[in-house]
Amino acid sequence: MDFTPSERAAELTEAVRAFIRDEIEPLESRLPRPDGDGRWHVPEEVRELRRKARDQGLWNLFLPAGHEGQYAARYGTRGGAGLSNAEYAPVAEATGWSFLAPYVFNCNAPDTGNAEVLLKYGSPEQRDRWLDPLLDGAIRSAFAMTEPGVASSDATNMRLTAVVDGDEVVLDGRKWWTTGVGHPDCRLLIVMGLTDPGAHRYSRHSMVLVPLDTPGVRVERMLDTMGFFDEPFGHGEVSFTNVRVPLSNVIAGPGRAFEIAQGRLGPGRVHHAMRLVGLAERALHLACERGLSRTAFGKPLADLGGNRERIADARIAINSLRLLIMHAAWKLDTEGPLASMSEVSQIKVAAPNVAQQVIDFAMQIHGGAGLSSDFPLAHAWTAARAIRLADGPDEVHRGVIARIELAQHGATR
Repeated sequence: MDFTPSERAAELTEAVRAFIRDEIEPLESRLPRPDGDGRWHVPEEVRELRRKARDQGLWNLFLPAGHEGQYAARYGTRGGAGLSNAEYAPVAEATGWSFLAPYVFNCNAPDTGNAEVLLKYGSPEQRDRWLDPLLDGAIRSAFAMTEPGVASSDATNMRLTAVVDGDEVVLDGRKWWTTGVGHPDCRLLIVMGLTDPGAHRYSRHSMVLVPLDTPGVRVERMLDTMGFFDEPFGHGEVSFTNVRVPLSNVIAGPGRAFEIAQGRLGPGRVHHAMRLVGLAERALHLACERGLSRTAFGKPLADLGGNRERIADARIAINSLRLLIMHAAWKLDTEGPLASMSEVSQIKVAAPNVAQQVIDFAMQIHGGAGLSSDFPLAHAWTAARAIRLADGPDEVHRGVIARIELAQHGATR
């Protein structure tokens, strides 16, 4: 296998890095941190950056090879014919340097995953109504899977019902950690619901497109993650009371939620993991700058308390993680999601843990400043910690890895 980036991927990665350095980073330090309802507002300066990124073709770069069709040309991405997972991985890493960057490039979760679901599984009518405006940047979307009343680490536990009633689907129940629902442009929810309790456990659930303004849909509250609200996207608790949508809003047909989820989550975890590499790189960069610019007890901080060894360990860990993710991306491209389950679970466990460790060191070397919002480190640490639960907790993925490993030695499930 060869992880040398293609000419196209290398050009895009450099263009993304330059845009972040020249346009996004200078804005980050100037943006105020709003409170209350002001959180759920997109500053005009950010919207202007999105327009500028789109004009430069740095837009929808996540579009996957083989599924982009007319959309790459229509929405002007320099990705051209669509990128493989291995080609997009360094681009995703570059965007991980800044919390704003994925949104500025129209490459942020959960919209990327939702767009890929519509690309791969959506009907022409569903793509016309929802995918076009998503890729155009006119709307945002949210993903509603996790529930407050069950152990959501086992997705077969989901209890919100999505019952077929003639030519409609009726949804009743409650979701939480519905990512993206706080954005002022959010118009669409992809909701996982229980359709047929008597079917095979992996054929009981459906994915349903629910417009946010449908009667019976109510955002009950926005949830903070260890004090951070991830504005302007956020994570909400959403109730569904006798919510009726057309049967045509079911994606790919009733009972196919698990198939869709697996198709959605494989590439998405590569995106998450590589953004975490970028986040860890920024944390190490800040740690080195701080370590060389501050002096204590007559020495630069970098020369105190084993900090040089910690810097070296961080570099080794980041470089090792990058190679692990590139291998998973390569295997997804060459052998598909089913053959790559172990590799995808490996990066899901490794990436947030490595990032969290590197960020923790950077926070420590910054002292009290590392705990404040004056630097991006506290938010970065919280994001890395949260991803150890998002898309499945570490323990579930370790179980997948161990099951596949032991099967090679004759163990049964």
